[in-house]
Amino acid sequence: LEDVLNICDHEQPYGVIVSFGGQTPLKIAKALEENGVNILGTSPEGIDLAEDRERFGALLRKLKIAHPKYGTAYSVNNAVLVAEQIGYPVLVRPSYVLGGRAMEICYNGDAVREYMKKAVDVSPEHPVLIDRFLEDAFEFDVDAVSDGSDVLIGGVMEHIEEAGIHSGDSSCVIPPYMIPSESLEEIKATTVKLAKALKVLGLLNVQFAMKDGVVYVLEVNPRASRTVPFVSKAIGIPLAKVAAKVMVGRTLDELGVKDFDFRTLQHISVKEAVFPFSKFPRVPVFLGPEMRSTGEVMGISHAFGGAIAKAQMSAGNSLPEQGTVFMSVNNSDKNDITLGIAHGFVQLGFAIVATEGTARFFNENGIAAERVFKVNEGRPNVVDLIKDGKIQLVVNTPLGEESRYDEYAIGWAAIVHKVSFITTLSAAATAVKAIERQKEGNLTVRTIQEYHHTSPTPKALSL
Repeated sequence: LEDVLNICDHEQPYGVIVSFGGQTPLKIAKALEENGVNILGTSPEGIDLAEDRERFGALLRKLKIAHPKYGTAYSVNNAVLVAEQIGYPVLVRPSYVLGGRAMEICYNGDAVREYMKKAVDVSPEHPVLIDRFLEDAFEFDVDAVSDGSDVLIGGVMEHIEEAGIHSGDSSCVIPPYMIPSESLEEIKATTVKLAKALKVLGLLNVQFAMKDGVVYVLEVNPRASRTVPFVSKAIGIPLAKVAAKVMVGRTLDELGVKDFDFRTLQHISVKEAVFPFSKFPRVPVFLGPEMRSTGEVMGISHAFGGAIAKAQMSAGNSLPEQGTVFMSVNNSDKNDITLGIAHGFVQLGFAIVATEGTARFFNENGIAAERVFKVNEGRPNVVDLIKDGKIQLVVNTPLGEESRYDEYAIGWAAIVHKVSFITTLSAAATAVKAIERQKEGNLTVRTIQEYHHTSPTPKALSL
């Protein structure tokens, strides 16, 4: 705060924008205003309303917007009590963290107690936040710009990975591909309602989850999110520039973007995360609520499979077009979705090898699968096959402490030998579509301007 005030004292700026720097500028916005600094964009009062859990929860109830149950804990026993009141599973995290650091999903009281012992070391000066975790939910992100009257919905991004994977690690797609039109309209309407209630002037990011047809608001950030560059490239409108102009008095109507509708796009854009696993030996390679990615890439195509394939290539994860797929799924994933994925690989000409339980599940349901040993069951095991080049793709969705040793060994072998490695069923399903598109041989390379030639950037934005 002191450094920023010194700069303002020296430079005497007309105003300061706090919505392009993540959480840190938001936390000092009120103090800046109290020291006479003119805050451009959303007011510190609006920021505080979105950031304060109790105030924001009251706002959601007032607006009749669904949201997961939540609570705050200051001790181990208090945390267990709050979690039981909310209902398991719960998502627990220290307050005021970014990137999902020290965030975990807990399924019982013992897990909460164990977490609290670690959380005290992570953030002793802040309480622990506890939210109901919506299992098997679909997640969505919305980036929008409000001028105080009208709201531009830049895009609704559908996460490819299921809930529980940090949004920074999850692949996402614009336009969304698996959401009923009425739910999409509800997401858009809720975003507009929140922007107006918070009196947002500039950028707004809203995170949603949908479970059993109900749309829930998970979080609202009155600032730029990490997805703004992706959305801007996907839709052909520079949202940061729009927001900056709005914050100094322009309107969306004046800028020519008031009536933009992302559903009219003629192409599909996919964001894929880039991970540093090859640089950090033995780091856990399985995704969860704590963010692990260090970058992201984008794939664009007129077909979903093509966009996925391009994104994977850009991330350095080129998918094989032939060979053998190793599959090992936990018991909760032994369902029709997994059978459909395995059938898709077989239809594409792949052979399937699997651990004992998964192989039995496939064979009992008419899908030929050869059993392969786990790491400690015998030789040659799955790691041996990866090292010998006999496996071209790994799909592994483990669960629990007992599978952790195998997880690390298989994951690290795949990374060392540059074998594509997938840890969620949703990602495996999209891989089938991507490989199918690759094998058709019609992936094309075009400039981004060619994709946007039907919706050029409004002239007002070039001023």
